[in-house]
Amino acid sequence: MSDAVADRAIRKAFVRLMPVLFVSYILAYIDRVNVGFAALTMNADLGISPYIFGLGAGVFFLGYFVCEIPSNLVMAKVGARRWISRIMISWGVIAVAMALVQGPASFIVIRFLLGAAEAGFFPGVILYLTYWFPQQYRARMIAAFIVAVPVSLALGGPVSTAILQMDGVAGLKGWQWLFILEGLPTILVGLVFLKVMPDRPGEAKWLSSEERGWLQNALDSEARAVAGAHGLSLLQSLADVRVLALAFIWFANTTANLGLAFFLPQILKGLGLTDMQTGITTSIPYIFGTLGIIAFGFISDRYNERRWTLCASLVLTALGLTAAGAMSGSLFAVAVMAVAAVGIYGAKPPFWPLPSTFLVGNAAAAGIALINATGNLGGFVGPYAIGWIRDATHSYQAGLYLLAALSFVAAVLVPVVVNPRFLKVATPTSGLKRA
Repeated sequence: MSDAVADRAIRKAFVRLMPVLFVSYILAYIDRVNVGFAALTMNADLGISPYIFGLGAGVFFLGYFVCEIPSNLVMAKVGARRWISRIMISWGVIAVAMALVQGPASFIVIRFLLGAAEAGFFPGVILYLTYWFPQQYRARMIAAFIVAVPVSLALGGPVSTAILQMDGVAGLKGWQWLFILEGLPTILVGLVFLKVMPDRPGEAKWLSSEERGWLQNALDSEARAVAGAHGLSLLQSLADVRVLALAFIWFANTTANLGLAFFLPQILKGLGLTDMQTGITTSIPYIFGTLGIIAFGFISDRYNERRWTLCASLVLTALGLTAAGAMSGSLFAVAVMAVAAVGIYGAKPPFWPLPSTFLVGNAAAAGIALINATGNLGGFVGPYAIGWIRDATHSYQAGLYLLAALSFVAAVLVPVVVNPRFLKVATPTSGLKRA
């Protein structure tokens, strides 16, 4: 009976929660990186150089970094439903306001405000998933959520470049329509989130009393076991060596991810492709990235293995980016960028269950936020460094090598950091069906 109850509870939670979370993250990433497609025409219109573009693209993550930990702590206090909805509505408004950019200064300021508005969304959702899914299910649930990233990038290329063709409609530039039409849906989904998403299983009317009881008991038992073995306070979590090491690994992954995402359209456009061809070709690596998320998420949960799946994905990233640098200037680089994308996105499912193996409560809220906030500094470093290197060398090759080197260092660090201390607590299995 307990296995049947567990199956029903997890299935219902997945079906009810994941579609809204999935769509929300697609919109988050589109609003985050559509500036890379807008740059195909916006930069010339506003006199924005590759250096200024890299600075403006990356300054988003400084705003994100400053506000992320406070945002997650507020969410833990007021609840995910209200707080994530607030995040989505405010970032949607500012995303639309990107259409008002007049030059380099306003470009940089609005990008910073966009990051501040979106701060807390991703770590908030990761924390939210720990309120609903026991540890043995989390890599797959995180994979189902994060697969929105390559899907958004695969869809974003063709859609964004199609919107650019609206240049001149109602007197607006194509890139202005891009920001308007891709920002408005975020506001609408933010309102949907407020209406339909319960904070915790106890508020879910679509679960039976038996299902609510099983799920809450499983989660509470797991939290007690982690707290009993580790018992970190909020402040201790911010200085814990495991948190800091995971923050660096996430920093390396995010630097590779967004350094590539922001400049890939311009790298491909430099090969002589049209805007539409660039949009379609850009989607190829992210299609493979989607496969990476699904495969690594399944393997990680199926074998309860985080350490070597994470290490292998980072090695793939390093190899793919190194090969892309060597093939710079050729369409063959797209194939090896696809390999890199498998690694970049495949790293996420085995990575994000790790913090909750030793953090609970406010310590989890703060620790997860610190990891993501520090990691997202890579979103500043990656675009900024590649833009600077491109200006200095007139090539993207050295920038790709830099991203590869960071990924390799992170891969070496994983076996050292993700050691048996992460497995010190045996996940309570009373009443749980093995994944």
